[in-house]
Amino acid sequence: MTTASDILKSKPQQGVYAIAPTASVYDALQMMAAKGVGALLVMEGERVAGIVTERDYARKIALMARTSKETLVREIMTAEVMYVRPHQTSEECMALMTENRLRHLPVMDDGHLIGLISIGDLVKDIISEQKFIIEQLEHYITGVRG
Repeated sequence: MTTASDILKSKPQQGVYAIAPTASVYDALQMMAAKGVGALLVMEGERVAGIVTERDYARKIALMARTSKETLVREIMTAEVMYVRPHQTSEECMALMTENRLRHLPVMDDGHLIGLISIGDLVKDIISEQKFIIEQLEHYITGVRG
């Protein structure tokens, strides 16, 4: 069974993109665009203070007629960040994301951030596992040893 730790190890980009709560939303959007990501962790030193996403921008800036250059990340971030531990399975992560309508989950170990997994990471992992099972079944059915 694949764990959150396994998923992090399989990612080509191991780092987590983060921004300070005092940065402007505009700066956060620029970073997301430059890095090709849909969320940034909001960090105060080593502590996760929140998460800011494209959804936060759409709902709390664009729809409320605020400006991204004058609004701080702390004003729109989600402060109550759900997270998983490295040993949790991909199925547990997927269930948490589905139940809470999340697209990103930090992975924490003893209060320390070790990575961030996305719904795309989980889907990729599940497809890979299913492909492996299908190949094994095909080999079993045809009698071909792999």
